[in-house]
This record gives sequence, C-alpha cells and structure tokens, in this order.
Amino acid sequence: MMCLKEYKVKLDKGLSTYEVEKRHEIYGWNELQKEKGKPLWRLVLEQFDDTLVKILLVAAFISFILAYLHGNETGESGFEAYVEPFVIVLILVLNAIVGVWQETNAEKALEALKEMQCESAKVLRDGYLVPDLPARELVPGDIVELRVGDKVPADMRIASLKTSTLRVEQSSLTGEAMPVLKGSNPVFLDDCELQAKENMVFAGTTVVNGSCICIVVSTGMRTEIGKIQMQIHEASLEESDTPLKKKLDEFGNRLTTAIGLVCLTVWVINYKYFLSWDLVNGWPRNFRFSFEKCTYYFKIAVALAVAAIPEGLPAVITTCLALGTRKMAQKNAIVRKLPSVETLGCLPTEAALKVLVEKMGVPDHKVRNKIRDTQLASNYLIDCNTVKLRCCEWWTKRSKRLATLEFDRIRKSMSVIVRELTGRNRLLVKGAVENLLERSSHVQLADGSLVPIDEPCRQLLLLRHLEMSSKGLRCLGLAYKDDLGEFSDYYNESHPAHKKLLDPACYSSIESDLVFVGVVGLRDPPREEVHKAIDDCRRAGIKVMVITGDNKSTAEAICREIRLLSEGEGLRGRSFTGKEFMALSSSEQIQILLKPGGKVFSRAEPKHKQDIVRILKEMGEVVAMTGDGVNDAPALKLADIGIAMGITGTEVAKEASDMVLADDNFSTIVSAVAEGRSIYNNMKAFIRYMISSNVGEVICIFLTAALGIPECLIPVHLLWVNLVTDGPPATALGFNPADTDIMRKPPRKSDDALINSWVLFRYMVIGSYVGIATVGIFILWYTQASFLGIDLISDGHTLVELSQLRNWGECSSWSDFSVTPFIVGGGRVISFSDPCDYFSVGKVKAMTLSLSVLVAIEMFNSLNALSEDNSLITMPPWRNPWLLVAMSVSFGLHCVILYVPFLAEVFGIVPLSLNEWVLVLLVSAPVVLIDEVLKFMGRRRRTTKVKTA
Repeated sequence: MMCLKEYKVKLDKGLSTYEVEKRHEIYGWNELQKEKGKPLWRLVLEQFDDTLVKILLVAAFISFILAYLHGNETGESGFEAYVEPFVIVLILVLNAIVGVWQETNAEKALEALKEMQCESAKVLRDGYLVPDLPARELVPGDIVELRVGDKVPADMRIASLKTSTLRVEQSSLTGEAMPVLKGSNPVFLDDCELQAKENMVFAGTTVVNGSCICIVVSTGMRTEIGKIQMQIHEASLEESDTPLKKKLDEFGNRLTTAIGLVCLTVWVINYKYFLSWDLVNGWPRNFRFSFEKCTYYFKIAVALAVAAIPEGLPAVITTCLALGTRKMAQKNAIVRKLPSVETLGCLPTEAALKVLVEKMGVPDHKVRNKIRDTQLASNYLIDCNTVKLRCCEWWTKRSKRLATLEFDRIRKSMSVIVRELTGRNRLLVKGAVENLLERSSHVQLADGSLVPIDEPCRQLLLLRHLEMSSKGLRCLGLAYKDDLGEFSDYYNESHPAHKKLLDPACYSSIESDLVFVGVVGLRDPPREEVHKAIDDCRRAGIKVMVITGDNKSTAEAICREIRLLSEGEGLRGRSFTGKEFMALSSSEQIQILLKPGGKVFSRAEPKHKQDIVRILKEMGEVVAMTGDGVNDAPALKLADIGIAMGITGTEVAKEASDMVLADDNFSTIVSAVAEGRSIYNNMKAFIRYMISSNVGEVICIFLTAALGIPECLIPVHLLWVNLVTDGPPATALGFNPADTDIMRKPPRKSDDALINSWVLFRYMVIGSYVGIATVGIFILWYTQASFLGIDLISDGHTLVELSQLRNWGECSSWSDFSVTPFIVGGGRVISFSDPCDYFSVGKVKAMTLSLSVLVAIEMFNSLNALSEDNSLITMPPWRNPWLLVAMSVSFGLHCVILYVPFLAEVFGIVPLSLNEWVLVLLVSAPVVLIDEVLKFMGRRRRTTKVKTA
C-alpha cells in the first residue's frame, strides 16, 4: 500500500520507539492547541473602549476633583460631596465586571472540542500491541486498531478491515444523517469532499460497527477537527457588534459631539462672571479672573454632561434583554447571549440545517399495477434488521434467523438466511435497487406468480425508483431466493457450507438469481408545523436557506416537501453542492444569494458553511445559522446568531451558539423572531423615553446657564433621576404588548436609524417643555406669591425680582438687601448669616420643586412611550399594568429621599407640602397633552405619505 510506503512503516510491526521520538519533534503532540487568551488587564481595559463609558469616566474624574477642591462650596461635606463621582464609578465597575465575565465565557466551544478527543488507543509499536497508549502520543505512521465503540483518536487511513463491514458515526463532522460505511479501497480523486473519503476515519468520530487496522496520517491541529478549531477561533475574531450595539455606539459618538459643543457653549456664555477687563484706548487691559466662579460654571458644564448621558440605559437594556430571554425560554428557545434577543428582530436571512423528524412509512409501490406485497415487505424489514421490534414479535416466532451476510459497498446489499415454519430455508435480501435488479432473474407479481424480468420491466422499476428518490425517499430494493443449493439445509456454524459465509467475496454468488419483490421508501417527513413556519418566514421577509451534508437529490426533495422550493419551480440558480457554489466567482455568488426565494446547498463541508455565512454578512445581511454538529460550529460562531439543537446538538455546537432550541423545532426559531421583534420595539420605546428625558435635563441646565440663575438641579439629582426614578418605568416599557401584525412586516434593516428625524423633533419639543417646566417652577418660587391660585409664600420665604435672580452673583454689591428665615417640612428653619446665601443654601426648597417636577413629568412621559404613534385613548395605560406599578415605585423612591431626613440631607432637598405637590402635578401633566398632539400630527403625516405613494 502506498500509504505504508509513504510513512515507512510495516503493518505487522508498527513504528519503532526511535522513529516515534523523531516524529514527535516534527509533528508535535496529538492534541488541539489552546489559543492564548487575552490577559485580564486587557479584558478590563477593553470594557472602557466605549463612547458613553469614556464620557462617564471623564465626568467622574472631573466631578471627583471638583468635589475634593470645593466640597463645601454648595453646602456639601464629607460623603455627600462624593456621592456623584462614587455612583458613576460604581456604574463603570459593574459594567466592566459583566463585560469581562461575558468575554471569558465566550470560548467554551474550543474546550468542548477538546472533550471530543480520544484519551487512549490500541497501537502497534516495535512489533508489540500497546492496548491503551495515550492518544496524545500518536504520530503520523502509527498503526492503530479500532473496534466497535472506539472513538477515533486521529485522522487515519484504513489499511484493512477485520470484519466484513465497518460503519462510522461521523454526522457531527460531516452532517450525514446516518452512520457511513468505510472500506480500504483507494479513492482516485484529487480534491474530494470529506463525505467521499470512504477510506478515511476522522478524529472525534465513533465506530458503530466492525473493526479495522488504520494508519495515522494527521494528528493534532492537522486533523479535520483541528481545522474546525482554527475556523472557530478565526470566526470568534471576526465577531461583529450587534445592530443595537452599533446604533448605540453611533448614538454615543453623536452625543459626544453634541455634549462637547453644548458644554463649551454654556461655559463660554458665562465668561463675564469669571473673566472681566477694562477697555483702554479701545484695547482690553487690567484682566480680572475669578478661579472660584470659573470652576463653578465649569461644574455646571459637567452637570450638563451628566444630564446628557443616559447612565441607566445599559442597565435597562440588559434587564429588558434578560426578560426577553425568559419569554423565549418559555417558547423552548434558550438564549445564551443576551444581545441575540434583539438581533433576532432584524433577521432577514437564515441559513437552516436539517429540517427533519423521525418517522417511517412504507408506500404502496406497483409495477404495471401487479407488484404488491406489503406483508412480504414488512417481513424483509423485520428480518433484515438488527433492531428488536416488539410489535412484530409474532413474525419472529414464524421464522428463525440462521445467518447474516453483512452489507458491503461492492454489492451494496445485505441478506439473511431464515428457517420458515415449513422447514424450508429462504434468503431474504435488501439493498440498492439497481444492484438487486442486476442480480434478479424474476419478479413476483401480486398474485404470487413469478415472471422473468425483461428489459422494459427493469427500466420501469428503475424509473419508479427514480421518482421515489426525487420525492426525498430513501429507497431499498427487496428480493428473495428459495433455491439455496448447499445452503438449503443450513442450520448453524457446524454446517459444511459455513466456511463460505466467512468470506465476503462469496456473498455476491449466494445473492444471485434472485426474485425481485419491490421497493420500499423510507422517509423523514417534516413536522406538521414546519410548513407554517416557512410560510411565516416568507411573509415576514426572512430568507431561508438549507445547508446540509446530505446528497443533492435528497436535499432538493426535502426542500420541496417543506415548501422552501415549490413543485413547479426550477432548481437552476437555487440548488448547489458546496463545491459548485464555492467554485463560482464572487460576483456570481452574490447575485445568487441576492435572488429572492429559497436556496439549498448540499454536500457542504464546514468551510463551505462558514464561507456562505461570511458572504451573506459582507452583503449586509443579518444571518442566523442553525446546526447540531461539530462541523457546524465555525459557521455558528461566525453568524450574527448561532442557533444550536438542544436534543441532537453536540456540546461544541451549543457552546459556539448564541441560542439553543430545547425542542429542535424550526418553528421555535420563527416564534423567537416574533419575540425578538416585539422586544426591539419595546426597547425603542424605552430608549426614546430615556433620551427624551435626558434632552429635557440638558435644556434645563442650558436654560439655567443662559438665564444666569442659580443651578436648579445639581449633578447628584440628575444621577438619581437617570439611574433610579427613570429605571423602573423604562424597564416596564419592555412589557408592552406586541403588535398583532408584527410578523407581517418586513424585517428592519440593520442600519435603520434608532431615532429618525420626526421622532427627534418630537422629543426635542417634549424635552423643551421638560426644561422650561423644571426651570420655570424654580423661578416661580423665587419671584411669585401665587400661581394658578396656589399660595407659594406660606412658608415665609422672601420674594425677589427676576432681574435680581439673574444677577444673583452681584448680591454682595446690593444695598439694603435682606431676607427673612423660612420654614420647610418638619419644622426646620432655614436662616442666613449672609443674605446672599439665599441663592445657595436658601435655594433648597426651589431645587426640591424642580427635582419633583422633573420626576413627575418623566412619569407622565412614560405613558407617552406606551406607543410610538397610538393615542392613550387606543392604547390606555392599563394595557401594560407593569408600567403603572413602575410609576408607583419611582414616585415611592422619590418620596423616600424627600421624607427620610438622612437621605434628604445627602441630596440637598426638603419635604414638600400638599399645596406644593398640587403645583408640581399641575406643571407636569401638560406633557401628555403636548405629545398627544404630536402623535396626531405623526399619524396624519404617515397617512399623507401612504396616499402620496
């Protein structure tokens, strides 16, 4: 054998110890390499490589410095001064911990591959058989013996069979549905697919029948499973951000620019408070700079940055996705990676693998309406089978199996000699239809009579066989023989003719001059729900492609049966083998994938699957890939969403995936897509809600700086609102009911804007009202005795003019300015040693009113977010009772910091009276009316567009 010559080894001696050591130096150990992971410090640093995180980091640093230098400037001292930077840092630390955990959990697929490797092998060394040599010590050229149940330790060439047949389960590697037969005959193809390498066994596969002697040809990373590990690693390096992550990053970049410009503008327009000069002969002279005022307005700019950043957004998104995983788990879709929940919502392309179920049928096939013997066919299926069928025990009592002529690839059949009740021996044969017809001389008709097979009859049978195969049936020919010659009285191994049964070369002559009975079609019909799932995909704009290791005709027939390909539809441009498709030019491949309708790729190898997924992603498609085997793992890893089978899937496939189907049902994916779309819509709702709230906070800070009044909200207030009071309503919006037509809409494009121009305009209007109301109530408290009939001076505070409030920094130069102490909740008296403190220490009530209005107005605004366009009349709040609960929780939390003395001191606020609460609600409620008007305008605008189109 050429292989023995190539590796300089004898089949009966094996390699010498000296030769093994030399080859170890060349080829290394027979084990999969462990890719060097990223060091912990690098993983931690990568978690801060995010625009929003960087903004928060800078804000925390500046806030800490200002708190350290000016802790007592606004009445804060000790811990209170550091609440803001502490909370921001806590957010960043938690975010980094979650990110590092996800990163270290991502490469378990490679560890699962290692578990598939064999631990020991039966190897011939120095002429002696080593029964359990550690598999990692194998080198190319080693002679290995394999037996039933053995796991193959390396890629090996079969040198000889010790039994008549050898079957190997390699579906996890090649995707073939059934164990495949192996032999020692050479394969004369230069570039053949894995399935065609019938004289090879591959590492990680299992021997299910027979035994053989093999020569190791590839070890470690050079094996097919090693190549898959490399592909998994390469795919993990190619992993791209989810559509939502990309949009949030894009939003963060735009937000960074906007924040920078607004902060700079706010700081610059207040330059007159910290920088002044005299004009001498038209030139500025005698510059005066106040570091205290400069840092004060710089802190306002920092507060504006804090207001603009939706700090609670990452936490709310994670919570919403986690809730989505729970919903999907109830529908048998177990999500392993949270972002996959959202990614499903924009799924336009899905590469599907193996849409099969386990069921068998025996069709009624006729030749000239005469061959029909279902009972006899059943007998063949019972006797020519090693599986015990309880329901057919009655037949086994009628006949006794005496001997088995095992299957081989040369004659492509197997048979049994049975003793019937009559005492006569009969040979029952099953196998490839064309092979049995060649060895048959007669055909049995429906009435039991025998007629010689002529050429027209043979051609008709072959035509019928072709028709059945094209319908996805796996066909078996059935035949028998009564005149057994020397085997007519065969009884057991002591019979003189038994020696012929030990030589497979004699089997063809024994199985000759047969009586052909008929053809049995075995099928794997699709589950009933698959047809509906395919139709749902088509209506939802999802392209379905089948990629399988099965042969072309079987794959095409199955695709027709599941209605991926219609009966009258031509297969040109729709059905390819993996090699055929990859041989096409890049432009041809793209043109084929762009065409509407289903596609099927058969005889696909792991690299083919990965390449198809990569092409689809490069085309801008969002790709989901389903699979169960090791060979699917690289493509599962590379796809936007890898979906593994929970029942039949290998651990490698599961670890490489983002989602696992608990029921292995294709329709579960469609249900998950619908859930993903619903989750995305709800996510957009709370993102719009939080962003509109932040716009309001930015406008509030900007108006404060532009008008020159004291800051009505300090950074710790903004952090409290963004992280705590906004959080429950935003999370509750994730429970909004799904639209009824959610699966009748085309998938959104991955580059669709998260917030379009109209939505941005709407929330700029809403944000403007939030800012005006928050600042307005602050000004009202200082300047007005009453508003809308509500007494504002019952606490005894002093009223000032708006002009005085706007120039409060010049208070020390005012003559005869005095203020009186006033009473706040709990009987506490606010008094002043310096009248100018009225605009710092004395603003505690006005700040409380502003904070309360901001909280209340955002609760009302959460009602607006129930639907992007529908009015509260058609989408009332009780459609989402969780939102009402969340609003109550947020208001409750706000009351806690108002009425618990310690917390009120930390946040620099005081309790409010009933009258003041009425004022807060009256100022806040109009936000609902404003958005109702905007929604009405949006509906009219959309209707006009439809009519125009």
